[in-house]
Amino acid sequence: MIPLADRPALVRDVLSRNGVDGFILPRGDEHLGEYVAPCAERLAWLTGFTGSAGMAILMLDDGAVFSDGRYVTQLEQQVDGSIWQRQHLIEHPPVQWLREQATGKRIGYDPRLMSEAALNTLRDPSFTLVPLAANPVDAVWKGRPPAPATPVILQDTPLSGEASKSKRARIAQILKNADEQAVILGDPTSVAWLLNIRATDVPCTPVALAFAILHDDGTAELFIDATRLDAAVMTSFSEGVTLRPADALPAALAAVAGKRVRIDPAATSQWFLETLTDIGATVSRNPDPCVLPKSRKNLTEQAGAREAHRLDSVALCRFLHWVSENGTGLAETALSAKLNAFRAESPDYRGESFDAISGSGPNGAIIHYRATPGQDRTLQPNEVYLIDSGGQYTSGTTDVTRTVWSGPDAAPDDIRQAFTRVLKGNIALSRIRFPKGVTGHRLDTLARMALWQAGMDYDHGTGHGIGSYLSVHEGPCNISSVPRPVPLEPGMIISNEPGYYRPGAFGIRQENLLLVKPSAIVPDRFLEFEVLTYAPFDRALMDVTLLSPEDMAWLNDYHADVLERTGPLLDEPARLWLEKACAPLMETTR
Repeated sequence: MIPLADRPALVRDVLSRNGVDGFILPRGDEHLGEYVAPCAERLAWLTGFTGSAGMAILMLDDGAVFSDGRYVTQLEQQVDGSIWQRQHLIEHPPVQWLREQATGKRIGYDPRLMSEAALNTLRDPSFTLVPLAANPVDAVWKGRPPAPATPVILQDTPLSGEASKSKRARIAQILKNADEQAVILGDPTSVAWLLNIRATDVPCTPVALAFAILHDDGTAELFIDATRLDAAVMTSFSEGVTLRPADALPAALAAVAGKRVRIDPAATSQWFLETLTDIGATVSRNPDPCVLPKSRKNLTEQAGAREAHRLDSVALCRFLHWVSENGTGLAETALSAKLNAFRAESPDYRGESFDAISGSGPNGAIIHYRATPGQDRTLQPNEVYLIDSGGQYTSGTTDVTRTVWSGPDAAPDDIRQAFTRVLKGNIALSRIRFPKGVTGHRLDTLARMALWQAGMDYDHGTGHGIGSYLSVHEGPCNISSVPRPVPLEPGMIISNEPGYYRPGAFGIRQENLLLVKPSAIVPDRFLEFEVLTYAPFDRALMDVTLLSPEDMAWLNDYHADVLERTGPLLDEPARLWLEKACAPLMETTR
């Protein structure tokens, strides 16, 4: 094992031999996804930083690691400040740092790990970006794990709601309408959705790490080891899907020479663009055509989401009851493991949809905190505990956050006020009715208004799309202060998770998942949300004097639904606890 402090020097030697003065290393793999296999954790290997969003720039005499507001504290804890500068990805972006550090220099990058869109944010006349034929980290990473090769199984129509042949025909028509003869699919979730397959090549997201080419006649080429596919998948591929080994990809690209081929400039690596250009294909820069259809869940997927949340809400309510009696004095990792164990009692459970964020006291203020066994805190009396977690079920994907008070004393007024303002934001977003064509950006203020009135805010988005037994973070929709020109549409599932964080003290986040559906009032012109998550909010942290009559009515109705839907599925002690947790609130409740 090479000591962490010695690794930058080894990579610098490779850079010098390649004639470059620095190297840009994003957190990602050849598929540019959020979750990567251990063999692609290059950023963590080089810097120690394990967050899901980040980048390192290693110069011959300096270096910096960048991440966003979710990981400020994690950067400080994991990255050695004597070796690396620790930078905020937004406040001091990498291109600015390069202007200051790399004027007149040659900066290498791996074209397989970066999209054209990502590269464009780094281009500047003061330095030169140089594609490298091989990744310098790979050259020195001793003991690098092998590439994953898990079994590939079929997500058949009783769960997917549509056969692959039908999906391929729909997407092929999109290509025809754009006068494109093929599309390169680099995102494994698009490949999984289009071909109705699932695997476990990366943590938390049930995909196979494979590329595909879809042609305008509806046929597809999948680049994967055929021995990984079970009989059901092979049978489903008998019409229109050709299997090829991964090393056949360059030859397959050569076969589209002279054709017009779609590339998503944000979701496909620069290597594809350069290769297609070299062989004489015409590159058409357009979004991945699977992304929007994938986000519009069909009726089968919507029913599956409700079933997944029914199972998940039972597990979460059992956990919240258990924490109320047993949580104090236990480690954060033990707490999250208990929730995972409750979920695992369902035969449909397939694992966590992301690494649980289990933060007690000050650790709850670390937005994407990851507890480590032996280094985590124990939940103490009279402090805030935040648990953000989710599950993968064969019928759908969940993501939920609850914040609770450990007691036994009453929570301080300032914490209750902060909690209630976050809750008001969650309620405001849940209740909204909005015209068709509205983007999530236009709704974001609803979740923040009560916080803003008290001079509070949070440094993350309010909502992200959710897949159907796929990625817990799915595009293209979102609810955020950062504009994204994608209207919310019926069938989309999106999170509702406002928060508030006081560094060194506590963190609060309240998250439910919402299904976009036609409004019951004006279904042809307006939309609204159906809440999918059913678990109580902690009344011990509420200041009901801050709740409006409309807030109170919504909350009481919601808790009544929680009790009706989840209560009958619990054992007697948990059901009795839930009855108290969901009892109607009144203005005098404290």
